[in-house]
Amino acid sequence: MKSLKEQILEGAAPDLAAVEKALSENLNPHLDLVRTVAEHLLFAGGKRMRPLLTILSARMCGREGVEVTRLSTVFEYLHAATLLHDDVVDDSAVRRGKPAAHTVHGAAVTVLVGDFLLARTCSIATETGMLPVIQTITDVTGVMSEGEILQLMGKSNVDLSEDQYIDTIERKTAVLLAASCKVGGLFAGASPERAQALWDFGRALGIAFQMADDLLDYTGDPAATGKAVGTDLREGKLTLPLIIALKNAATGERAFMERVIRAQGFTNDEFSRIVSIISRSGGISHTMSEARGHVDRALAILDTFPPSPPRDLLAKLAEYALARKS
Repeated sequence: MKSLKEQILEGAAPDLAAVEKALSENLNPHLDLVRTVAEHLLFAGGKRMRPLLTILSARMCGREGVEVTRLSTVFEYLHAATLLHDDVVDDSAVRRGKPAAHTVHGAAVTVLVGDFLLARTCSIATETGMLPVIQTITDVTGVMSEGEILQLMGKSNVDLSEDQYIDTIERKTAVLLAASCKVGGLFAGASPERAQALWDFGRALGIAFQMADDLLDYTGDPAATGKAVGTDLREGKLTLPLIIALKNAATGERAFMERVIRAQGFTNDEFSRIVSIISRSGGISHTMSEARGHVDRALAILDTFPPSPPRDLLAKLAEYALARKS
């Protein structure tokens, strides 16, 4: 039996190939350096989930073709821009298993190329002539910036609450998936109710996806994820597994975790102890349970749409949010 990942890749193969072509063709920079820096990240193995969500959402609402594929590139460019900026802000050394762009090309050029990608999203969105599409894309760009600021404000804050964490990942991650789905529906002429349902689906999927991603920072295989475990902890980012561990751990264990978080550095033995505390205190099981709940909400929203192949593939993407290893 084929794995869930294999089923998704097989079902989405023509769309993914079209997205790869469109990403290269629509980049259209004046300077070769801009293309070099942008492609350093764009073609470093991204999943293309966001453009795929746009294409499948549009198809589920009755529209497909090259115009949909072109519009879908907006969400990969926007995602890449935020990653380029994030890696500079966080001084990250690795992205997708290769040196982060700013370590190769310098921080100034990398930030400016991120700005260029943001400008491309606005240009392509404007071509649609559809104000709701343009507004959704521009609004979500601002919300994502606020999400990054929230994450910066929460660094090394050992009292960060679960609600604050949810607010951060909704703004930082989930809104882009929500917009990817909603814009596909809007471009296909979906009703306001259908467009809102697509937003809600993408939001639930995005929260589950980020929770699963945060778990991989403690339980993942670096060979599969492309980054070392403990990256979030080393950068002082408190994600749900750690928040729950801090809440439930014994006094001595909490004091140990607080020292490690504030130091933003640790030995292998210290990291192993952190993972053990997270597991014993329910951080892993709670995060998985919460992520599962958001996937179930996403699937329930999909069930309000008529059965179709794109709906089936969207459901598989939702399930894959929990099953993935990278």
